[in-house]
Amino acid sequence: MFTVLECVTDRHDIAITAISAVIASLGMLAFFHLLMRSEESTLARRRNWRIVAAFSGGLSVWATHFVAMLAYEGTVTLRFDLFFTALSALIAAAGFWLAIRGSRRDMNGISASALLVTVSVAAMHFVGMAGLDAAARLRFEWVEIASGAVLAFGLFVLSLTAFRRLIGRIKIAPASAAAVLGICVLHFTSMSATVITPDPSLPSQVGGAIDTVWLTSAIAVVIFLILSSSLVAVVIDRHLVDLKGFANSTLDGLAIVRDGAIVEVNVRFARLLERDAADLVGMRPDDLISGSDGLRIDAARHGAVEAAPLVGDKSRIFEIAVHTIEYGGRPSQVVALRDLTERRAVQKKVEYLARHDILTGLTNRSTFQDSLEVQLARGADTGKPFALLALDLDRFKAVNDLFGHAEGDRVLRDVAGILRACCRGGDTVARIGGDEFVILTAEGVGDEGAGALAERVRAAFRERMNVSVDPTAVGVSIGIAIYPKDGNDADALTQAADVALYRAKAGGRGMHAFYDLAMDQERRDRRLLESDLRQAVARGELHLLFQPIEALEPRRTVGYEALLRWTHPTRGSVSPDVFIPIAEESGIILSIGEWSLMEACKQAVQWNPALKVAVNVSAIQFRLANLAFVVGGILEVTGLAPQRLELEITETALLKDRAMTLDILTQIKALGVKIVMDDFGTGYSSLSNLQSFPFDRLKIDRSFIAGMTTDPNARAIVRSVVSLGRSLGLPVTAEGIETAAQYQIVIDEGCAHAQGYLLGKPAAGPARRFAMSSERTAFVGGNS
Repeated sequence: MFTVLECVTDRHDIAITAISAVIASLGMLAFFHLLMRSEESTLARRRNWRIVAAFSGGLSVWATHFVAMLAYEGTVTLRFDLFFTALSALIAAAGFWLAIRGSRRDMNGISASALLVTVSVAAMHFVGMAGLDAAARLRFEWVEIASGAVLAFGLFVLSLTAFRRLIGRIKIAPASAAAVLGICVLHFTSMSATVITPDPSLPSQVGGAIDTVWLTSAIAVVIFLILSSSLVAVVIDRHLVDLKGFANSTLDGLAIVRDGAIVEVNVRFARLLERDAADLVGMRPDDLISGSDGLRIDAARHGAVEAAPLVGDKSRIFEIAVHTIEYGGRPSQVVALRDLTERRAVQKKVEYLARHDILTGLTNRSTFQDSLEVQLARGADTGKPFALLALDLDRFKAVNDLFGHAEGDRVLRDVAGILRACCRGGDTVARIGGDEFVILTAEGVGDEGAGALAERVRAAFRERMNVSVDPTAVGVSIGIAIYPKDGNDADALTQAADVALYRAKAGGRGMHAFYDLAMDQERRDRRLLESDLRQAVARGELHLLFQPIEALEPRRTVGYEALLRWTHPTRGSVSPDVFIPIAEESGIILSIGEWSLMEACKQAVQWNPALKVAVNVSAIQFRLANLAFVVGGILEVTGLAPQRLELEITETALLKDRAMTLDILTQIKALGVKIVMDDFGTGYSSLSNLQSFPFDRLKIDRSFIAGMTTDPNARAIVRSVVSLGRSLGLPVTAEGIETAAQYQIVIDEGCAHAQGYLLGKPAAGPARRFAMSSERTAFVGGNS
């Protein structure tokens, strides 16, 4: 170490040595600054910056070595061969390039790069020494040189580690300091280990101090210019690239306009106008864009305005905003251009969806209500009538259930097309629900015009919705209300059309009906009755009567059928023919039916254990998968033996979901409860039902019993049913026996049981009986 220090202080010019140290410091600062810039750049620019960094670092090391060599003050005059001097510079630059081109951040990569730098600096040094032209011979102490190389390697590892591991620009300083130390250690260690022996036999070199000063100054100036240029290039590139990248990163197009001409644009501006950025410079913005306010594009504005392109895709919608800035030392206008095309398209779509039904494209409920209010306001001024038609599709639910929702959607779209075709200018067609549509006619349409429109719609449905050839075909029922006679506000007119629709559907479906006041009163009464019926159980207004069921041979009472009655607090006795259909349509039958079954079982427990109780079950209740659980629970609570309970069902219950209904019946029968098919011979009688499920008894409908004495066909049907029951092992019960003749016929035909007014009228129970003026079977649910 002392030898090295002595070499520096005693054998070198301190001033020139200091210059070499400054060159090394500036060179390493430039090298690491350029290297950092390469890492910040894109992949395409990174290679270029690394080449610049390699030349900057290599040449600075070469200059440090060369200037330090010029600072050497020995007894022999030194001159340098041009070839070896140039070659040493190339070796230094190439070595740095190899060290950084594939450098990695891990320790192995850092060590490999440090080794390449060490080797390249050493190679540069000794190639430069080989170019010495002096009257002397050179000898090297390789042990000392190797020691210096190891120490320099460690400093280069430290330098690269600091650069790779530290964060921010501050890392350049320690990395550069360690690298400068490594260069100096390797150079001066090698110089101290170099022995120069004068040789008089060699030609001497002539030179003076003034040559050394000028040569040193020239090299220093050149290197300084190289390094300064590199640093300035980094700064300028950073600012230019970053500013341009910042301008291009925005989603808005930006153009700087001065004196009515474009002087600069970003990439987005050029793309929006489908032009190259270079082609736009110098053009007038008014030749490219037209503002909606009619002002010049670069005119000052308080806010953004819409604009249309005059070049490229002219269907696009732009928005422009203008601000004044200082650019290039002069006031200029910045025109910000934004593409609103997609936003406007989305906005239009949202507005369309907000006003139209997404499936059919018809007006939706909200927009229809607005149109109706406008029509009412106009009608109040003009006094002209118009019609509101409420339409409901027949059989649509069955189509949806059988063929799926996709097919149901297709049907709804077809219906929308039919309605559009039937309407005329000024009419509004809307879909306001699942299968509910309305038509609001233009002004001046009265009863005659509305009736003609309804006929056109029905005729179109008959033509295009023919159920005989298309199983997905649907029908339509139409209710019509006329303004102002049927209502002069939206609620009244809509309610009137709904009432008329209800009457049209009640008339057999596929019909149209006009509103009248009697309809409205009937519907109001029905709604009031439905409301009261919901409270009937809680108020104790329902009760059961029981009609005996007689065995014919020998004659004896084998059980009773429970019959439901409702005594209304103001209406008095309400016929089951009135309130049972209401209960089934509204779903109230579920709670009423459960109460009826519970009450019948409670009372039957108090009877003679040989007597059975029969209760009808509605088809509605079979929609509940837990019906068997409910029946079992009631039997458990009341304590009634399962074999004493008979549940009577009609074949209607097997229509909705045959498999589910049969499964529920099987579960009930497993409890020990008897299952009776009621009203056999009417409705949807099918022998397959008798085959699918082992019923315990059949009941012949009273209509056949009433006609036996006068109609041979009725008696033949009774005989056939009895024969069928006997073949299947099913006892047959005849209902509605009211005369002795009827009683004798059913005995003759072989019926096992009978019931009717002749055998016993409905009464409070087996203990006491009294005459009743009417008869109706009690339901857990049912239509008959």
